[in-house]
Amino acid sequence: MSNAVRKAGEPALDETTVAALRAALTATAEEVVRAIIEEVPSYANALSGRMGNTIRRAVRTALGHYLDLASGNPTGGDAGDAAYELGRGEVRDGRSMDALLSAYRVGARVAWRCLAAGAVPAGLPAAEVAKFAELTFAYIDELSAASAAGHADELAARGRAQERHLEQLARDLLDDASQDVLLASAQRARWQPPSSLTAVLLPAAQTRPAYRTLAPGTLVLDDLPDATGVLLVPDADRSRLLRQLTDRVAVVGPARPWTRASASYARAVRARSLSPDIRDTEEHLPELVLSADADAFADLRARALAPLRALPVATARRLEETLRAWLLHQGRREEVAAALFVHPQTVRYRMTKLRELFPDLASPHRVLELTLAVGIAAG
Repeated sequence: MSNAVRKAGEPALDETTVAALRAALTATAEEVVRAIIEEVPSYANALSGRMGNTIRRAVRTALGHYLDLASGNPTGGDAGDAAYELGRGEVRDGRSMDALLSAYRVGARVAWRCLAAGAVPAGLPAAEVAKFAELTFAYIDELSAASAAGHADELAARGRAQERHLEQLARDLLDDASQDVLLASAQRARWQPPSSLTAVLLPAAQTRPAYRTLAPGTLVLDDLPDATGVLLVPDADRSRLLRQLTDRVAVVGPARPWTRASASYARAVRARSLSPDIRDTEEHLPELVLSADADAFADLRARALAPLRALPVATARRLEETLRAWLLHQGRREEVAAALFVHPQTVRYRMTKLRELFPDLASPHRVLELTLAVGIAAG
């Protein structure tokens, strides 16, 4: 206890008064506990059984230490340490600091009433009663402060531990860990799995600010390679999510079952590598499909467009553009001409040349192959 408590009640209580108060210590503690049970609902069940006995002993110990201080003969122990641990224990038991402070207020009132009732008949001079009251409430204030510190420290420690568990869960998800590993990781983090997760890729510096605006349960990592961060958003409303990210350089992957969040992340990464302008991967599925295997696409394109390689570069480029427009507009000559800003007769001439180069142009398989071959440029 601080010097303020030791000085608050000077001069100390005389031995006769202290002896009288000690004799009533157990009854005083019981009265305090009974009042707390009646007036603070959070403790109605906590003060029964083994927990109740523990708290009753703690109340008796605190009162005994207080009488040691009041008598001017403090013992080596410090009730502040016990009060600090009590505050930490309240977090473990799921109670707020408000409940504990209410218990202290009730306890202070009842303890003072009982102590005063014992001190005055024992001969405490009226002039000393006010000092005795000051000492009593200063002592309770310091116990309250010690408990509040313990409560805050335990919350902070638990918050840091949970944050580490949540980060590990996010890493496990991105690593495509097994379902058993993911369930155990979610349980450690006290995280309720949603139906789906949507990966959002951002610059690391924008990740935490964006995270604070999103739904509870969002997972965050801001230490990925290339100064990149990721958010894993649970059960996202996609339109709303995109609006929330309007002012940020973000790539939004598809929604996937939560255990397959790595697939959403992988698509967002691939979209970012494809173009810095992609925000919504769902709007760029053709490009993403065609770029999924770059070597395979290059081989397909080389084989499908091989007849054009023998032509001059400029001629080959014009015929490829015409072929692309013809495929996109399903052979409607007027629309192809409008898309290319040329005369329909020019389209007719070029298509005649293309049919000579590609005799099987009417074949569904050839149409599919050519559509894929010219698809990237079309996007």
